[in-house]
Amino acid sequence: MTFDLVVKNGTVIDGSGSDRFRADVGVRDGRIVAVGDLDGSARRSIDADGHIVSPGFVDGHTHMDAQVFWDPIGSCSCYHGVTSVVMGNCGFTLAPCKAEDADMVFRNLERAEDLSREAMLAGIDWTWETFPEFLDAVEARPKGINYAGYIGHSALRTYVMGERAFTEPATASDLKQMCDHVVEAVNAGAIGFSTSRTFNHLTADDRPVASRLADWEEVRAIVNAMGKTGKGIFEIAGEAPGRKPERMREYFDRLKGLAVESGVKQTWGMFSVRIAPEIWRPYFDLAVETADAGGDISIQVHSRALNVLFSFAAHTPYDKWDVWQDLRALPLAEQKVKLRDAHYRAQLVEVANREYTGPRVVGAEARPPNWDWVFPMADMSYDQPSMAQLAQQRGVDPVELMIDLSLEHDFNIFFRQPIANENQDHVLEMMQHPHSLVTFSDSGAHVSQIMDSSLQTHLLSYWVRDRQAFTLEQAVREITSKTADMWGLHDRGRIAEGKAADLVIFDPDTVAPRMPTVEHDLPAGARRLKQTAQGILHTVVNGEVVLTNNEYSGATPGRLLRT
Repeated sequence: MTFDLVVKNGTVIDGSGSDRFRADVGVRDGRIVAVGDLDGSARRSIDADGHIVSPGFVDGHTHMDAQVFWDPIGSCSCYHGVTSVVMGNCGFTLAPCKAEDADMVFRNLERAEDLSREAMLAGIDWTWETFPEFLDAVEARPKGINYAGYIGHSALRTYVMGERAFTEPATASDLKQMCDHVVEAVNAGAIGFSTSRTFNHLTADDRPVASRLADWEEVRAIVNAMGKTGKGIFEIAGEAPGRKPERMREYFDRLKGLAVESGVKQTWGMFSVRIAPEIWRPYFDLAVETADAGGDISIQVHSRALNVLFSFAAHTPYDKWDVWQDLRALPLAEQKVKLRDAHYRAQLVEVANREYTGPRVVGAEARPPNWDWVFPMADMSYDQPSMAQLAQQRGVDPVELMIDLSLEHDFNIFFRQPIANENQDHVLEMMQHPHSLVTFSDSGAHVSQIMDSSLQTHLLSYWVRDRQAFTLEQAVREITSKTADMWGLHDRGRIAEGKAADLVIFDPDTVAPRMPTVEHDLPAGARRLKQTAQGILHTVVNGEVVLTNNEYSGATPGRLLRT
């Protein structure tokens, strides 16, 4: 047999959860055509001796809707073995929308998802109005990885209602139009419908994003309309009913009732939080309860804490405070000089210890630190003493320690501020729950605030290799076939004859995230955090090598994945 690509001598973990086995993998026309001891010629052969050959990883929660128009490879997810992503989560999409109304969409995205308006203006060639036209535009783009996308509620509302979307409930006419557009979108290949009802999602001018103005009956009507097509998934950035049992029960009944009556798969994310450590378990009980009632809820979870990262090279929590604001306006080299001045440092420390009186901090925005819950990050070692502990050891104020460590590392250090999932025992319990999905990177959003595109390589390095809480086979299944099956990508997520040839070839002894860096490589020079991985030899998408040791090959075999 003649192949386009043969991966030889590797140890295959096929994504099913079954034991690993030694085999070659043969690829032709973007598909796996043979698995075993293979003979025959190949246009390209890769020696995977000493490496794992797994399916490409599937990430079901990204925000690459804008990024896909200027970044062909889907960084930083691509560096961590991800070959297929689902974008358009939380109601935030670029369609439906006319080009002249793009600013309404940007208003929803700019603060809620930390996407630079300038970058979007410079990087997007707007050629669509409807969601089917947006899908066609994505399909036409050269792509290194595969993309699927939701139609988002905020964009849908602003398209139908204009400025009223930010202030008013929908009329009956508005609602019919929205239902019709969603049906049109899923029939054209949208993976489903997404919305946000979380207080964390605000516009740059401190107003709720458009989807938050919808009442529950609006959401219900749209999801039920989609359900009648027999297609689509409903994703929601959920409400916060708090701790009162009656309020939680009312919200849970709405979620369960919608899943059962619509027949639509439902998914949302969940974290543990230290200020209310008991809150998360009832949500998992709800997923079980809904399944017993005939509905389907899958809960997206993370493989570690949700960490805000700050540094002098990017941003600090004090950038808009007195004295600090003047410092942070200077070039970095001049900041280093000022920070070595003892009198000036004392002013900075004094100001940083004042009570915060600024605007409410939401989402992944940096907040005034509780130094007991901030950790230095000079490398990727995860279990570190807190800044409060280190400051006490040195006999200095934690703010002064932040300055000292930053200068000692020439600003090449971050400070990790977990705002959720602080308890790693909770993280493990959530990942092991039968109704959970290990996928929640937010890749493409919060680009200067967090770096969670590496959740897959963290799973493999920390939870498999360091903690031995999962076997490698179990972990690979979590991020391949389980996520692929949830989003209906049934030709992906497994190594078997006839499946799409999305492959990751990695060293199980070294695979891990590398330290993030601060880059200004977005359109218009906008800033982002970038993080690559170690231990991944090749990433193959639809039979073509896209990355080798983090280096992009220039290939664009990625596809739009329509339902």
